[in-house]
Amino acid sequence: MQTAATTIDDTEVAKFEAMAAEWWDPNGKFKPLHMLNPCRLDYITTQIAAEFDRDRSADAPFCGLRVLDIGCGGGLLSEPMARLGADVVGADAAERNIPVARVHAEQSGLDIDYRHTTAEALAAAGEEFDVVLNMEVVEHVSDPAAYLGACRQLLKPGGLHVCSTINRTSKSFALAIVGAEYVMRWLPKGTHAWNKFITPDELYDLLHRAGLAPVDRKGFVFNPIRWNWSLSPRDLSVNYVTTSVKRSA
Repeated sequence: MQTAATTIDDTEVAKFEAMAAEWWDPNGKFKPLHMLNPCRLDYITTQIAAEFDRDRSADAPFCGLRVLDIGCGGGLLSEPMARLGADVVGADAAERNIPVARVHAEQSGLDIDYRHTTAEALAAAGEEFDVVLNMEVVEHVSDPAAYLGACRQLLKPGGLHVCSTINRTSKSFALAIVGAEYVMRWLPKGTHAWNKFITPDELYDLLHRAGLAPVDRKGFVFNPIRWNWSLSPRDLSVNYVTTSVKRSA
């Protein structure tokens, strides 16, 4: 049997393997994601509801939608997607993340299909989804173009791809690396490599070349006074998110 090619960077996977046990500690190494999660969840659910004509205020508004959370970690996005009624597959290349995610889902009474696998392996197996969530992953893979191609292959025609990453700017170096890793110590030193960050225009080009049609992009902006995150249509200088659609088979 032919083995699917992979864009996994073993060094990047090892970083997150080492932090696996801390996924659900809001004051641990994943504190930045816990802080960002409400903002990115609001963006994701708004995009899904608009694309599939769903009422977010309804009970289980995403019932009938199959969602892949690629790079799911401990399940910070998989769990709310499941609560909204989606049929969720959470996939991660870091093996130690999966039992952490499974145990927390069981404790929360949620049925989520967590797998230690890759986007390429899922695509090779013929898996298809209505939505692919690709959050804070593309800056950690060895070949972003090939990786996004696998994400497109995983989408049904008309499917939605939501991808967030970090811009490659002097501001992102100051905040995402110096600030988060060295000053605030929210993340271990070396979690991010600035040269692997991707600008919004570069990501749009990669998405187009992968066969996806970008339809939206917003910035995630941190307010140090209010100590919270918000969406911005203009400020994409550090963290940002895009939505794309698979137009045809």
